[in-house]
Amino acid sequence: MIFALSALALAGASCSQKTGSPKDIDTANLDTTVAAQADFYDYACGGWKKANPLKPEYSRFGTFDQLAENTREQVRGLVDSLVAATAEPGTNAQKVADLYRLGMDSVRLNNEGAAPLAADLEVIATTPREKIIDLMATMPGLGVFFGTGVEADLANSDVNTMYWAQSGLGLGDRDYYTDQTENAAKIREAYRTYLTTLAKLIGYDEAAAKRLTDNTIAIETELAKNQMTRTEQRNIAAQYNPMTVASLVEKYPNIDLKHYFELQKLDVDTVIVGQPDYYGVVAKILKTADEQALRDYMTASYVSSAAAYLSDEFINANFALEQAISGVEEQQPRWKRALAVPNGILGEALGELYVEKYFPASSKEKMLNLVGNLQTALGQHIDNLSWMSDTTKAKAKEKLAAFTVKIGYPDSWRDYSALAVDPALPYWNNIQKAIQFNIDYNNSDYGKPIDRARWHMSPQTVNAYYNPTTNEICFPAGILQAPFFDPAADDAVNYGAIGVVIGHEMTHGFDDQGRQFDKDGNFNDWWAQSDADAFNALADKLVAQFDSIEVLPGTHANGRLTLGENIADQGGLRVARTAYLNSLAGAEAPVIDGLTPAQRFYLAYANVWAANIRDAEILSRTQNDPHSLGRWRVNGTLRNIEPFFEAFEIKEGDPMYLPEEERVIIW
Repeated sequence: MIFALSALALAGASCSQKTGSPKDIDTANLDTTVAAQADFYDYACGGWKKANPLKPEYSRFGTFDQLAENTREQVRGLVDSLVAATAEPGTNAQKVADLYRLGMDSVRLNNEGAAPLAADLEVIATTPREKIIDLMATMPGLGVFFGTGVEADLANSDVNTMYWAQSGLGLGDRDYYTDQTENAAKIREAYRTYLTTLAKLIGYDEAAAKRLTDNTIAIETELAKNQMTRTEQRNIAAQYNPMTVASLVEKYPNIDLKHYFELQKLDVDTVIVGQPDYYGVVAKILKTADEQALRDYMTASYVSSAAAYLSDEFINANFALEQAISGVEEQQPRWKRALAVPNGILGEALGELYVEKYFPASSKEKMLNLVGNLQTALGQHIDNLSWMSDTTKAKAKEKLAAFTVKIGYPDSWRDYSALAVDPALPYWNNIQKAIQFNIDYNNSDYGKPIDRARWHMSPQTVNAYYNPTTNEICFPAGILQAPFFDPAADDAVNYGAIGVVIGHEMTHGFDDQGRQFDKDGNFNDWWAQSDADAFNALADKLVAQFDSIEVLPGTHANGRLTLGENIADQGGLRVARTAYLNSLAGAEAPVIDGLTPAQRFYLAYANVWAANIRDAEILSRTQNDPHSLGRWRVNGTLRNIEPFFEAFEIKEGDPMYLPEEERVIIW
């Protein structure tokens, strides 16, 4: 839809702790052959990087990945115990266990081959042009042309409404189709091979497979050329276009949205149109494209959606495309891929078991105290802003005070009783049932009040988020573990790690997108114009800073795409440091292992983002990810922060030094 949750994102590396003590900075993570003043990232994380070379199954591996691996092992233990037991049919335990068994049964999957697709492929192959909308509304796994979904109305955050958004690209991002770089060309060729392979696996001969591939790429390229870029999609106002369904049907009669929603058992009168110029192109293709080309495009989309849940031949084809995009060398073992399915589809069912075993109440209490300290510190920063008027400061503090804080797990758990998992059916057909279950779950919210108690991540997720329409920050149990959060850790380390995470999510409420929402979660301009102008001038300067970073020879970071996350990283660092100093109440913290409290704070932050990463993944993330690469979340952000210079005696002439007049401080 229009506005994605602002999440911290999986982009880090593990920092192993000292044997028997997770309380301090592990100096083995450092590379003291590199001066902190020359390259702080390599100084802080070089030791860890050398000790943790990339395994073939990863395109990037770091702290978040390591913690996610640990959490996955925890969840695996829970699932194994459910598989070993005899669960009553219809229970969550039965659904989790059977989904996992289906994913693990390679013999059955290989014997079935493409058979689970046969009935739907026959429907697609005989669908006339005028019935394509019917298929889009009713066939789970068919993701062509556009998507619809229910979210909070940005202008009235108390009510859910319907959104209509661009979609339908097999490669996900439009730039893969339009860029003329060597990397994009390589990925397009890999995609061509992938589509041809899928076509042959469902029984097409060489000529028919080539036809499907050519037709699919031609349609998707035309769609891509007319879609908004990821950077353009950061403009919320441009994507908030309420229009009546009746007017849209009149404008695009061959995209009969009224009939589309009726097939989904919805009575929708108004939709928020995300990209108005795009749908004219969709309408034209639906009206004028060769009917066989349309069927080929739908077939390719459908088979690609199913590929990961079929035989090894389909899975290997899917992985070959992933290799071309990310550079990963080896597939994850089957148990990891199989586990991800119930962990996603039945996330809260497993989450309930997870928190009971792994998340003590004491951790929640300490986190609440930390969050309170960070809120106080961010309020102090707002008070001290030189570029903001007192009137806007007062409203900013009202929004800060109105934050809803979610920690660990939800107060009530999601009901999965309407989801049926039938082990007699093929794996893919059960996945389709889950897709339809989630579509129905989302659609059932249409026109209803917002459920502000709902969580948008499962408790076992290693991540965190800010949601602007509910003005909430959320920290699932999964991320509240060492090395991010350790109740016994040195405070400087805790504030440098989980403290910055907390401050990061809070600052999202005031980044280039989040600041456009008021304390109640409405898309509403509450800023004095002069303050907005001052903010934008600072933001533009930060964009230019990151635009100048060369992530690989000839490839620069995208400062506009990553602006929100860069603002949040900087704000998180500054606010967490203030909160840490406040917590000392004037007392002097000790030097540990020769490191001052300030040094431990900044090292803990850097260690969060330590990572080894392949060049192909650098290119992919630079194109698609609104988060800067880990190296630049450290070096790029810290070069704006004076206390960091003081902590490591960074002075003019040092590579890490940035002249004061070039620094950007927003929050």
